[in-house]
Amino acid sequence: MAGKTTGGKVATTAGRTLSNPNASTLQRSLAGSALAQSGTQKVTGKAMEAKASTALQNATSAATTRSLAGSLVSQSDKKR
Repeated sequence: MAGKTTGGKVATTAGRTLSNPNASTLQRSLAGSALAQSGTQKVTGKAMEAKASTALQNATSAATTRSLAGSLVSQSDKKR
């Protein structure tokens, strides 16, 4: 399936998030998934899609969390 790939801006954010000792476990998880998809045609897995969707629906999620989650949701399998 040809899908979107993680863009350079999101990949940079993901890299910075992974190297930030104050990043939450959720942010690190989303960042790792986003980087794994960078430069590939991989799609977001079902479990990660659910995690990202929940983060997007949470009004208190940080901007970084929402950015990473949005990228992952946009790369999910549209058939689900």
